[in-house]
Amino acid sequence: MSDYVLVGVIISEKRSDRSSHDALDRNSPLVFSTRDLGRSPGSMETLNEQVPAPTDVGNALIGIRGGSELDLDLRLEAVHEGILVSGTATAQIAGECGRCLDPIEYDYEADIQELFYYEESEEFEDDDDVDQYWVVGDLIDIDPVLRSAVVTALPFQPVCREDCLGLCNECGINLNDEPEHHHEVLDPRWAALAQLSDNATEDVAQNKTLD
Repeated sequence: MSDYVLVGVIISEKRSDRSSHDALDRNSPLVFSTRDLGRSPGSMETLNEQVPAPTDVGNALIGIRGGSELDLDLRLEAVHEGILVSGTATAQIAGECGRCLDPIEYDYEADIQELFYYEESEEFEDDDDVDQYWVVGDLIDIDPVLRSAVVTALPFQPVCREDCLGLCNECGINLNDEPEHHHEVLDPRWAALAQLSDNATEDVAQNKTLD
């Protein structure tokens, strides 16, 4: 996994604290304007964009390939409380098998459906255990929604295939390539006797040589 960066599991930040609005990164490719929607419930627009994917979404073994193409197919709809965002985000997933360490790559289509509340809205859920998202000015940040949708869908222990045999515990060889590979395991109770036998054989051979 050399071309993307993972820094543990990234979960969406809590947005119930309105003082956190200033943290929105207006230069992020995942921040979009809703100005054209106005504040008229029922107004709608589609968002079809290809943007660079963030570089820190995933866990220790698998995640979004940072900087890869992220396909957004979203609908933005103005409602009474704010802006309802729904649609899909298709990301390139890359990582390695948790058993054999072979690379894993596939596309994942994440379902997105989230309400971004207007800052003056009083109808949000006052619950610290529920993520809240806000329209800041006329901007919305899709980043934390994307993180939540992708991270919760990623396997904690990804495998290249369900019947992956993994690596040999003794020498590290990939058992998928050599399924018959094995090492002889000597019963430790007989190991000392085997060593004595080997030593005796060597002594006999040396004596014959001297004779």
